[in-house]
Amino acid sequence: MHYAETPQQAAARARALDSRGLREGDVRIPAGCAIAGIMDKSGARHDGRDILKAIALMHDRSNGLGGGFAAYGIYPEYADFYAFHVLYESHEARMNTEAYLNEHFLSEKQERIPTATVKAIKNPPDTWRYFLTPHPSHHELELGEFDEQEYVMQCVFYINAHIDGAFVASSGKNMGAFKGVGYPEEIGEYYRIDEYKAWLWTAHGRFPTNTPGWWGGAHPFTLLNWSIVHNGEISSYDTNRRYVEQFGYDCALQTDTEVITYLFDLLVRRHGFSQEMAAHIMAAPSWDAIDRMPPEQAEFETALRCVYSDALVNGPFSVILGSEEGLLALNDRLKLRALMVGEKDSMVYLASEQASIELVCPDVENVRSIEGGVPFVVQLDEVARAKQNAAAENEPDIHQQTRITRKEA
Repeated sequence: MHYAETPQQAAARARALDSRGLREGDVRIPAGCAIAGIMDKSGARHDGRDILKAIALMHDRSNGLGGGFAAYGIYPEYADFYAFHVLYESHEARMNTEAYLNEHFLSEKQERIPTATVKAIKNPPDTWRYFLTPHPSHHELELGEFDEQEYVMQCVFYINAHIDGAFVASSGKNMGAFKGVGYPEEIGEYYRIDEYKAWLWTAHGRFPTNTPGWWGGAHPFTLLNWSIVHNGEISSYDTNRRYVEQFGYDCALQTDTEVITYLFDLLVRRHGFSQEMAAHIMAAPSWDAIDRMPPEQAEFETALRCVYSDALVNGPFSVILGSEEGLLALNDRLKLRALMVGEKDSMVYLASEQASIELVCPDVENVRSIEGGVPFVVQLDEVARAKQNAAAENEPDIHQQTRITRKEA
């Protein structure tokens, strides 16, 4: 039998939540989001002004409870080091985290991330960055228990789960995430992103669907070199979460976007699939569609659906994945969330609204909507050339995909 909560119990629960600050899963606030991405396939770096203008135009898709940016290529002088962006809610959290980092890594440099005073940003955490390399004498690496990336991932999970008041916003090489509570244009001004130069920018304006909004819960969500910005709601979250947790991923933030990031890491880095095939697994064809396929193709798709059934992502969504190779955009199979793309020379633009693309590139060409359920891939020219010279990996002829190269652009 279910007993209704008494006013006294409700008040006690509210006081308990207020005393520690609201976290993911405490409150449900239904709504939507905005996402955007700008990439130069040549690898030339551009400052953050255009991505800031693109996401700011979609202001009404946000409600001030979260905004953020991911940028690739911003630390060329420290390109061989893992760049940890860490948010601290207290001095004690910083001391505990730095003691942990000093034990597990060698630090090339550490400093506060430069910020600006923004009236709308209230009580921000203390934000630091560390350029690190794993400690060569640590036993997990010496004994071969982890490779370097696995080692870094486990350290990130430990900080986020076990050091109270500390959160690793990003941990990749030559990239970083800048995020927090506020409208994205306010977060961009706060982190002074116009002063950074990157060959790939992604951005997110948040209107939380299941959360109250806190600095660690803003997008992008990252792990190693992966970053995800996401618009939508994943109805398969519990299934997906239980699946990745079997492989040691710690879903401490309790958000659907977090689990998408971990699915890509699992399928690509650990299981060896291409990014395109990982996206295909996550947005696999329906059983009705498989029944209408030729026998060989149907057999292949059936095997994927059976082996990776718990990696299937359901619900309305549009996502942009960033990595050291470039970006990948993906819509749900039914195309229930908007995502547009346009091109101009070596530049590729993505946004939830076409107007955002046209604002930063008035003479943009080949504007169209991303196809539902089909991964849309943009790679650096050097990456595309290297892959063209290598045998296709994990991509049978029956798999259809959309890839842009400079030759096609």
